[in-house]
Amino acid sequence: MTAQAIPCWPATTGLPMTNDPDQTLVERTKHGEVEAFSALVLRHQNAVYGLAFRFMRDPTAAEDMAQEAFLKAFRLLKGFRGKCAFSTWLYQVTCSVCLTELSRRKRRGEVALRPGHPEESVRPSVESEDAKELIRRCVARLPERYATVVTLYYLNEVTYDEIAALMCIPLGTLKTWMHRARKQLRRIVEEEMAGSRTNEAG
Repeated sequence: MTAQAIPCWPATTGLPMTNDPDQTLVERTKHGEVEAFSALVLRHQNAVYGLAFRFMRDPTAAEDMAQEAFLKAFRLLKGFRGKCAFSTWLYQVTCSVCLTELSRRKRRGEVALRPGHPEESVRPSVESEDAKELIRRCVARLPERYATVVTLYYLNEVTYDEIAALMCIPLGTLKTWMHRARKQLRRIVEEEMAGSRTNEAG
């Protein structure tokens, strides 16, 4: 596979649907059939975009992240061993891509905007954003695995059993991660709130 061969998302319009299982399409892709990966994109693009939108809360950013997720999946596909479903693996790749972008935005000091008010910055306070938005803003500061489970549970409303299956970890491990993630997230939220009060006082 070369970089030039990577199919662009969502340039799959007009491709015929196939009933081949994901794993068959994965193996065909590994053997150089780019069209097989395009079939995977066609099959999973709506789910990947939906997940990216949950993270980014912006259609354009979600589309960018969805395309980046498919590009990353294409590059990493040779390392996919089939220990979990391809959709599960792709879901994890999408989470990773979105969390990385949110972390970059945090480091650059970019602030999310309130939907419907493109010129109004959202302050990290309960008066100006709901709990889900506050979690989304702070979650990028968590370690990646903690950020993933928190996002899946609180923002995507995925059950514990589904998250454990998705991430290929025991339920007990997930509960431990969630406990630690909540503790760290609580501290991060408090820091964000304190920073907001300091800025307002200044």
